[in-house]
Amino acid sequence: MVTRETERGEGSQQDRDERRDRRLTIGVAAFRWIFVLALLRMFATPATKDFFDEELLPSPTWEWALCSLTPGLLIWLARRPADWRKLADERSFLRIALAFYFCYALAFAIGQDVRVLWIAVAASLAGFAGMWHLNRKEQPSAV
Repeated sequence: MVTRETERGEGSQQDRDERRDRRLTIGVAAFRWIFVLALLRMFATPATKDFFDEELLPSPTWEWALCSLTPGLLIWLARRPADWRKLADERSFLRIALAFYFCYALAFAIGQDVRVLWIAVAASLAGFAGMWHLNRKEQPSAV
């Protein structure tokens, strides 16, 4: 016999799963948009120098550090094995974004002594570590 309490429990679990799926979809969309905007911002500096003969925008610094946090946040959001499997199509894009954030941040943190970019380096390394951990966690469950 199904009681109202079990119906509510199942319904609430289904509602939580739907909300989690919605958050994951929004997270993926936000991650993609932020990555595209970060790329546009990075290429805007040399473009202004080419078009206007002077650099109107400085090289990205603190905003790059903020943008580099988004892949790690998405990985953290998808830390459950079921959610991580849903991101199977996004994993290569996540790796590309993490590598890009890492390379830019490391080059400018060392080359131009921009200390705030060390946050981006650390965030990228944390994102790679999170992906490695979730991939290892997924392997035993696949067997």
